[in-house]
Amino acid sequence: MFGSILTDSGFVEAAKLPRPLPLEPIFADRLPLGTMLVQKGVLTPEQLEAALTEREETNQRLGEILVGRQWLTRTQLAQALAEQHGLEYMDLARTEIDPSAAYLLPKKLARRYAALPVQLLSDDVVLVAVADPTNVVASDDLRLALGLNVRLAVASSEGLQAAINRIYPHDDGDLIVQIEEPERHRHIDDLDTSVTAPAIQTVNTVIARAVEERASDVHFEPQADTLLVRIRVDGVMRPLMTIKRSMQAAVTSRLKVMGELDIADKRTPQDGRISVRLGGREMDVRVAVVPTTNGEQVVLRILNRASERLTLSDLGMTNDAEEAFSRSINQPYGVVIACGPTGSGKTTTLYAALDILNDDDRCLMTIEDPVEYQIPGIAQIEVNHKSGLSFARGLRTILRSDPDVLLVGEMRDEETARIAMQAGMTGHLVLTSLHTHNAASSIARLKDMGVEPGILATSIQCIVAQRLARRLCPECREQYPPSPEDLAWLGIEEPTADLVLYRGRGCDRCAGTGYLGRVGLYEIMEVRGRVRRLLEASTEEIFAAAIENGMTTLRQYGIRVCLEGLSSVPEIRRVTGDRLS
Repeated sequence: MFGSILTDSGFVEAAKLPRPLPLEPIFADRLPLGTMLVQKGVLTPEQLEAALTEREETNQRLGEILVGRQWLTRTQLAQALAEQHGLEYMDLARTEIDPSAAYLLPKKLARRYAALPVQLLSDDVVLVAVADPTNVVASDDLRLALGLNVRLAVASSEGLQAAINRIYPHDDGDLIVQIEEPERHRHIDDLDTSVTAPAIQTVNTVIARAVEERASDVHFEPQADTLLVRIRVDGVMRPLMTIKRSMQAAVTSRLKVMGELDIADKRTPQDGRISVRLGGREMDVRVAVVPTTNGEQVVLRILNRASERLTLSDLGMTNDAEEAFSRSINQPYGVVIACGPTGSGKTTTLYAALDILNDDDRCLMTIEDPVEYQIPGIAQIEVNHKSGLSFARGLRTILRSDPDVLLVGEMRDEETARIAMQAGMTGHLVLTSLHTHNAASSIARLKDMGVEPGILATSIQCIVAQRLARRLCPECREQYPPSPEDLAWLGIEEPTADLVLYRGRGCDRCAGTGYLGRVGLYEIMEVRGRVRRLLEASTEEIFAAAIENGMTTLRQYGIRVCLEGLSSVPEIRRVTGDRLS
């Protein structure tokens, strides 16, 4: 009769447990830890003698005493223990951890045993990083808890705890994904796309880590042999983790089910939405699925409903720029356009304007795709192409509803642009966005869309071109002497003694990037005077006239940001390019 063993997951018959790997023989000639450290020159004999005396008096472990006296770092201790026991040392900050291996061990057991499964070496062997390889009892418990044979590697206790926090950022129940799975998904019998518990845990952990690292987008990118997960933080992509190719179908199916998409259709692009609550914070996640040669790529756009909207003073505009923008949005009618590429902060700027205009004396309405922030006191309409509610159709309906101020999320076609411009001519203040490079080129774009220059001259109040550049991390920002290339880009021929530029060194707080958060760059072109008279002219002529009117270009704004130490020259050049605008 076989006995039973109680684990955290219940009773397991001893006969069903994995047969343990042969224990490493204990060599009689293995050097004691202290002796080995002295031979390597890490410790002096006097330090070792003092530490051994303290061990006899306090019964502490030798390694902890050496670390406590700062004669040894935890990394050096881990490397010494690995060498002493003939094991591999692992720097977990630089090691790729397989989530499918890590999730075999619950977070509470990982903390209890100071251990983290790193990689599945075979069907029945898992590589586990531990801080203390001498704890034989913990090793046996790990084998029972994992149901697999264990091969040990040694990591520093600090690195191990950081990796555990990174892999399991939240306890069970912190992440709640609120979905109702459509009936069409519940009856699909497809082993390749079956959603398994490890896939659910993987997706939940990816979303939690992305939110924790302030990501705006999460990309699940299928490669030839892995599923690469990357996130966009402060406008720049960076790797988050890799997932085994064998889990790709299950992870993709989980994401599609959450977004109420058809998991059986793998050849057609699909779009959906997910509602997520993480640590009490409400978020909307937009899902986009695109077929690729290596499988379906899934991109998540994270919209944090609970985040506070920025006011106009929070945007960081210069006094002149803020005054020009305020003059335009406080007009009783006309059109104010925010332009720039995707992710440049156009919606944030328009919402800051709405915040100023939202009072009891006005009726405000919006039409957006999607509604990113819900604002009390404003009627907000969401575009729904499936039901036939487009920007143009919704805008015509709004104009019959007696608004004073209306926000059009984006002018994408001639009909929407024409209606918005005509609304600005007939007594409404219209706030909207457009995808163009700079303020002056917006005029050419609208003319290409079919809007007559006469209508543009009558309706447009101002155009705000903007970008978001990464802000230097305040913890690791450092000064450096400007190079000749930096000076040439700044337009400085003779540098003064007090000219200082900054760069980010990289630290734990900014994940080694040197940047933390973002700063806005603004180019505000008021359509007045000579600019208004030149709307039928070329983009270059309009741009020159705007500069004569006192407009600060994006590049000039970026130079000011560099000289104030808010960002770096390479970052501003990345965002604005080398052109004058």
